[in-house]
Amino acid sequence: MREITFDIETANILPSLARQDVTRLELAVVAIHDSETGEFSSYSKEELTKLWPIIEKADTLIGYNSNSFDIPLLNHYYPGDLTQIHSVDLMVEVQQVLGRRLRLQSIAEATLKVGKSGDGLQSVRWWQEGLYDKVREYCIQDVRITRQLYDYALEKGVLKYKDLKDIRDVKLSTSSWQQPKAAPAFTHTLEL
Repeated sequence: MREITFDIETANILPSLARQDVTRLELAVVAIHDSETGEFSSYSKEELTKLWPIIEKADTLIGYNSNSFDIPLLNHYYPGDLTQIHSVDLMVEVQQVLGRRLRLQSIAEATLKVGKSGDGLQSVRWWQEGLYDKVREYCIQDVRITRQLYDYALEKGVLKYKDLKDIRDVKLSTSSWQQPKAAPAFTHTLEL
């Protein structure tokens, strides 16, 4: 089974970003981990034609806040419909249990004892300053953290978060995570 863990960084921000506005953002970089090769890679907006064949061969897309942010934004550039590919959004999985959203930073620190190297606003500033490699590295680090959280949850059935001073478990049902939908109901736009 081929799993693509991914994250997106944008080249801009909107003053008031409502969920329906996500496609008004401009893509800067998409970073991925391909479970088939074990490799991390990144793609700018101009390089997306190299990414599409990889995505189209995926059984599952894995992300953090990916269902309401990354997939809709990436779908804006993709000529098909990425929502037809099975996805696991770790933020949604946690939110379904807790009834609230948690930041990736919070879960990474409590579960993996690692922090992020920046945040989305800092990434936009780096991009606008021409520090493109720094944005790519930051995005790949987020993918690395997301993949480690996914693997941890599969192995242990929980993720952790800090609630005031206490570290608490979020028990997750991971049984459907590695059971993708039947063949996607869309036509691949590129030769495979």
